[in-house]
Amino acid sequence: MLRQSQSNLARVSWPLAFTLIAVIGAIVILVVFVRMETWPARATRQSTAELERLGRDLRAAFVDIAHLEPRVTINNRVYMEQTTPVSELVVLSRRIEVEHEFLHTWVGSSKRVKLHGTFVAKAGFDLQQNISIDIRPDQIVIQLPHARIVGVEQVQIDVLAFENGLWNRISGEDLQSELSILPQLAWKKAAEADLPAEAERTLQRQLDERIHTRQPLRLVFENEKRTQ
Repeated sequence: MLRQSQSNLARVSWPLAFTLIAVIGAIVILVVFVRMETWPARATRQSTAELERLGRDLRAAFVDIAHLEPRVTINNRVYMEQTTPVSELVVLSRRIEVEHEFLHTWVGSSKRVKLHGTFVAKAGFDLQQNISIDIRPDQIVIQLPHARIVGVEQVQIDVLAFENGLWNRISGEDLQSELSILPQLAWKKAAEADLPAEAERTLQRQLDERIHTRQPLRLVFENEKRTQ
């Protein structure tokens, strides 16, 4: 009798075991299928979160460097709008020295003025124009205007020669005219030194040092001619 009961129990257990195994297998397959179906969405959420973090880091870098919060787009969707608390960003200053000489002769009498000027030329960006950051999984594009010379400040003027003729005297208008020429010469010398191009390279270097990304970071400057 005991042997028969064990035989009946074995016949009942095996189908139950197979059924249980089949149910567990179906559940596993269903879980794997759901995970695979939802993986792109989860990966997209993770990727978007990473891009948004990068957007905040880039925006913070511009705040530190330029006191500017640029417009940020992520995958062609506006994430942050631009605010402009300052009008210009100066990223490069250069000491400029120029000289100019004025010589005038009238009826055999000559007057001569020679001046030496020391200036500080500053190159940077016009922040009133549109500045945007476009963040994509494969690259980061920062669009901004070309750099330009934003100012030339006088530091010191030295009079190297001030010679009056016997009847050809240096007038106040003469001196004022000569003084006004020095800043123009400083602007020209700064432009010839291509300070705007150096300012663009300086900004690129500052961003590269501040922001470390897997995607390449490119500065794209507008095609308009630089304003000197």
